[in-house]
Amino acid sequence: MTRALVLALPLVPGLALATPYDGTYRQNANADCALVGVDGGALRIEDGIFYGVESECRMTRPVNVVNMNATLYTMECSGEGARWTERAMVMEAAEGDGIIMVWDGYAFRYERCTPLTEE
Repeated sequence: MTRALVLALPLVPGLALATPYDGTYRQNANADCALVGVDGGALRIEDGIFYGVESECRMTRPVNVVNMNATLYTMECSGEGARWTERAMVMEAAEGDGIIMVWDGYAFRYERCTPLTEE
């Protein structure tokens, strides 16, 4: 019974899975990390969903990139009344605490938002 459950899990639609890139990231140096998904705010990756500006993408079909610390995803996106599918590669930045996201013809570097701490 347990083996059947393990084999069936990948077939469950909408199953949320964390990625190694989960976190909140600044769109630019002055971004407000408390605002996610709006211009001037932040972006978030959480449980296999990328929350961009007025859009969100399910990060599906992950493929490890050979000889790189990177993952290629099929991004199933929706926003502003439209749906589309794209491929995107995500990797940890070599310097600093952030990620690099590459879409066809575009590359973006996002720094991780610093979590608020109580003093």
